[in-house]
Amino acid sequence: MTINIPTHNGKNGHHPPQDLQLPPTGDSAIFDPMSIESIANQLYTALPNESPEPVSGLVTEPTEPNAAQTYRLVPPHQSKGSGMSGVALVGNSAPASAISEEALTEIAKQLRAQMLPLNLETNLFQAFAQLQPAAPSTETAAAIPSTSAPRDTLNVEALKEVAEHFYAQIPPFSPSGTSGNSIPTPPRPTSILPLSEPDLLPAFADAGAQASHSPVRETPEPSFYFLSPGAVKHLGLESGSPFDVSAIRKDFPILHQKVNGKPLIWLDNAATTQKPQSVIDALSLFYQRDNSNIHRAAHTLAARATDAYEGAREKVQRFIGAGSASEIIFARGTTEAINLVAQTWGRKYIQPGDEIVLSTLEHHANIVPWQMLAQETGAILKVIPVSDRGEILLEEYTRLLGPRTRIVGITQVSNALGTIVPVREMTEIAHRHGAVVLVDGAQAVSHMPVNVQEIGCDFYTFSGHKLFAPTGIGVLYAKREILEDMPPWQGGGSMIRHVTFERTIYSDPPAKFEAGTPNIADAVGLGAAIDYITRLGMSNIERYEHQLTEYAMQRLATIPGLRLIGTAPHKVSVLSFILDDIPVEQVGQRLAREGIAVRAGHHCAQPTMQRYGLTGTVRPSLAFYNTCQEIDKLVEVLETIRFR
Repeated sequence: MTINIPTHNGKNGHHPPQDLQLPPTGDSAIFDPMSIESIANQLYTALPNESPEPVSGLVTEPTEPNAAQTYRLVPPHQSKGSGMSGVALVGNSAPASAISEEALTEIAKQLRAQMLPLNLETNLFQAFAQLQPAAPSTETAAAIPSTSAPRDTLNVEALKEVAEHFYAQIPPFSPSGTSGNSIPTPPRPTSILPLSEPDLLPAFADAGAQASHSPVRETPEPSFYFLSPGAVKHLGLESGSPFDVSAIRKDFPILHQKVNGKPLIWLDNAATTQKPQSVIDALSLFYQRDNSNIHRAAHTLAARATDAYEGAREKVQRFIGAGSASEIIFARGTTEAINLVAQTWGRKYIQPGDEIVLSTLEHHANIVPWQMLAQETGAILKVIPVSDRGEILLEEYTRLLGPRTRIVGITQVSNALGTIVPVREMTEIAHRHGAVVLVDGAQAVSHMPVNVQEIGCDFYTFSGHKLFAPTGIGVLYAKREILEDMPPWQGGGSMIRHVTFERTIYSDPPAKFEAGTPNIADAVGLGAAIDYITRLGMSNIERYEHQLTEYAMQRLATIPGLRLIGTAPHKVSVLSFILDDIPVEQVGQRLAREGIAVRAGHHCAQPTMQRYGLTGTVRPSLAFYNTCQEIDKLVEVLETIRFR
């Protein structure tokens, strides 16, 4: 079957249509539960707009009295390409109606050509099969797209009815930004799927035409994790709602495997986090559909890629509370972001005898760049001490600051101990002495809400791979006035406005600090990860992990010979310990044989280890997809190690 689908350029109009050859469908299609869950997630996050007013992309068509309201699809003024700018579902004057299973099947055939390589025609039907009425009534029969319907019209109320049936079975969530404690949901977009209007037009038109039908297969009622109650462990969240870990784990395909013949227990989240299916899908879809270099080019894929890349920047801005997307610079990770600050702002403002203040808790990434700069400029490094529990000694910190203090570099969360550092108070103190503040947020952003404007810091950095996003992408936030004053670090394409052999005029931030082709796909993946954890709700994640950490600390404390390192009352789910005199590497290897992944060593925080007279620790680190049962298994194996 060949279907003619027009392509669209959101900036420059239409291109000639292209023919897409669809694979055969029918009884041979394979039932794929993971595919169905993926589709259900996409539909759930793109529910119809409730506004009765028409929106861009739809024009009301005149109808006979008492007939269902229809809309004609028209191209928008600007398409986001791969963004959520598809068909809006509006209007509430039409009578209740149903959509036929043949129409749904034909829509799915069209979507299959545009989206992921899944059995979408079967899966979409299965997702809706139990939700649609058995047969339309006489009143609603006219609302179903028929073979005589024009190819440029669609009864959107019919499709909306299906979505409303689907939505009615979803547990209620608090709106995003409310004061409630339940899991927030993002604002409802005005699209049904992440495709542009021209992409969906032929799908809807051919769905009405029903040129060919696949035989209907009887299928069991679909079970999506946000629809089925399941067995939930209640950990006493303040919201009163259970945090369904078993359901969330379904979103992470890597967790469902065996290592050394044992179920994988991933407790190495401080090193890197695993990726939900939505992030994996975002990367795949970008390379399948939108791959192009960004900016400047006039063609459709360049526009799509640019929109996706800059859209990710805007998501980061909102996620960390920056004042503008122009304050967000993409880098390879936290390490590169800190080096960027040291080699630009640092080279410009650090002079001989100036002071750089760091804490004992810093990762090497927030030590070595400043040490290199100090050696080059003649500046002095000063170190904030910590208590036996792993807490910053604020009185000692205040004494270190003086008129020559230029910058304070502090981690928000210790990667070795899990200690939460009072960065807001420390920033206020530093500003009173005229110093700027850089906060390393690599271990914070996955565990707690972050707002850089509330912190007041001048720089903030984090890595995507600690935030359930791909490796190779990270973020530097800096206040706009500082970025405008900073010189560029690397030179090349994209960061210039005009070049001659005599001089170069640089672009404005953030482009000034993003020379060359950026990591476009992984930035898109970072945006998808932010979407995912935003839907879960960072406050809900924080509460659940707090309960999980308390449980883990209590269980580990019962093991004879085990000594916890870092016992601050305010900490995230990082659990460092030593076990008798057994080398930490041996403990890590023994756990690995049981399928338990932890980190054993100095964790790129040797000064922290030296503070406690150690060369390293065993470090299980938890995320919101970990469970009490996994902690119990960890304790069980540790007890066997001690008595071997």
